[in-house]
Amino acid sequence: MNPLLLGPLVVALISSILALIISITDRIVNDYGEVTIDINGGKKVLTVKGGSPLLGTLAFQNIFVPSACGGRGSCGACKVRVLSDVGPHLPTELPYMNPEEVARNVRLSCQVKVKQNIAIELPEALFNVRKFKTTVERLRNVTYDIKEVYLRLSDEAIAAGGISFTPGQYAQLVVPPYGDLKESIQRAYSMSSTPQDKEHIELLIRLVPGGIATTWVHQHLKEGDTVEVVGPFGEFGVRDTDAVMVFVAGGSGMAPFKSMLNHMAQTGQWTNREIWYFFGARSKRDMFYLDEMADLAARFPNFHFIPALSEPKPEDDWTGPVGLITNVLDSYFKEKIGKDKPMEGYLCGSPGMIDACVKVMTANGIGQDKIYFDKFA
Repeated sequence: MNPLLLGPLVVALISSILALIISITDRIVNDYGEVTIDINGGKKVLTVKGGSPLLGTLAFQNIFVPSACGGRGSCGACKVRVLSDVGPHLPTELPYMNPEEVARNVRLSCQVKVKQNIAIELPEALFNVRKFKTTVERLRNVTYDIKEVYLRLSDEAIAAGGISFTPGQYAQLVVPPYGDLKESIQRAYSMSSTPQDKEHIELLIRLVPGGIATTWVHQHLKEGDTVEVVGPFGEFGVRDTDAVMVFVAGGSGMAPFKSMLNHMAQTGQWTNREIWYFFGARSKRDMFYLDEMADLAARFPNFHFIPALSEPKPEDDWTGPVGLITNVLDSYFKEKIGKDKPMEGYLCGSPGMIDACVKVMTANGIGQDKIYFDKFA
């Protein structure tokens, strides 16, 4: 054998032996055996293999905690209150916690490893969350940068009853590895379909430049592809009151309101309530579902749809309201929306838009505790 090759071979052999020793040591030292997860004071008790993050351990037991980043600790969504001692908060958790959450031992479930028996609190609604295998039945461009994604649940899921949700909730789309993405990720999108259709999930997904999930949807996803979806999640939805409802959205923020309004049309629910829906866009090419909203307004006199453009182009030939949606909203509060009845605000869009709308709504008599929103990250 060439003596020059002995050096690399020895290094490779030593490296292999060290890797084997580390692997064996890890199995011995980190063999936590079986541990229990007590959920909500014994309402559900799981016996699981210890050693993995709580988020993934629960998912393996078909209990899905919301996680937009897929467990990488970068979204702060997978919060769980831990009732037993699992050690102090990690530096990766603290940026997503307020002082009250820290005091109550709220943790990121993707950062807490199940090394011993653990007791936690979970919203019981999460017990109804499921992972669905779906097929892309239809893809449709509703604007140049928003795609309507219509998914059909698998025959097995439909036979088991399909999906049950309330208008306003969201689902997490599982994006598989592609390009430079080595592991699957999940991203949250409001469902625009209605609960009456238990066989389908519809999502409105706007292309975000450089967005991992939206690029996949707009450039790689095709009709007939198989896609996994986890849901439903969220508490955004219409409150059971007689208050006037004031909706505000922009772009793909249309999704939950489309679900709510079509649910109203299909069931007759909320038709006795006054609804004002303000939808803001930059120019006419950003506007969509105008015919659908006009049809709803024609059928339901209590429903008022107000689309507004902030920067209409000459060729748009726009005759509707012009200006930032917050300014249009403020003017309608002052001139057209009666204040003789209680009002509630419902918002869906970017954080900046929502913050601005909250200021307008509170200035016009809607209490902050009566404003509900789905804020996009």
